[in-house]
Amino acid sequence: MGIEGRIHSIETMGTLDGPGIRFVVFVQGCCLRCSYCHNPDTWDICGGNLLDVNMLMEKIMRYKPYMDASGGGVTVSGGEPALQPDFVSELFKMCKEEGIHTALDTSGYSSKSSYKRIIPFTDLVLFDIKHINPNSHYLLTGKGNSKILENLKYIDSQRIPIWIRHVIVPGITDSIMYIKNLAEFLTKIQSVRLVELLPYHNLGVHKWRELGIKYELENVLSPSQDLLGEIRNVFIEKGLKVA
Repeated sequence: MGIEGRIHSIETMGTLDGPGIRFVVFVQGCCLRCSYCHNPDTWDICGGNLLDVNMLMEKIMRYKPYMDASGGGVTVSGGEPALQPDFVSELFKMCKEEGIHTALDTSGYSSKSSYKRIIPFTDLVLFDIKHINPNSHYLLTGKGNSKILENLKYIDSQRIPIWIRHVIVPGITDSIMYIKNLAEFLTKIQSVRLVELLPYHNLGVHKWRELGIKYELENVLSPSQDLLGEIRNVFIEKGLKVA
């Protein structure tokens, strides 16, 4: 028996969570309560199913040929993976022993000690910045962002390639002034290799209803393509690569 982790779900042929074809593990547990979260069923740290890391590794190895051929690997997402550092670090260590690329998809809201456990076995960090303004971050997620930004700086200090993910929410994260401030902030993070702009959508609203939670952004529309193009240009002008 190996270390057990609480798992929400698994995607065996993912293409949206890092380079190439990915085996994506969605873990349980998250401290943030993002207003636009499309997986509120991952919030409960006691939810999901317990899975032994050795059994999970056996599943992963079945898909290694597809990952190798596409330049892919294993991504652990959530929820918040850094809430289960023993499990994630052990899984990543085993992946590295098999020559499998590893990616951590994180919001940054966990202890620095957790990242110190995981980062030595991590090839790429997908860092999801919710908002860089402390007050706005609290309104959006129910938590402040000082710990998050500190962890981002720590990861940057370890020279691990970082892909920044940012959801463009009309009325919250879509003003050009805000975007300029975010782009300026990111120019100071030396390990940023890519900025992924994610248009807001409400496709997960049915999960909120099933859980009996009021969804405050239900009437918010997705941002227009014109606005996304304008936002994209702000990052490009700062020398940042944008997806």
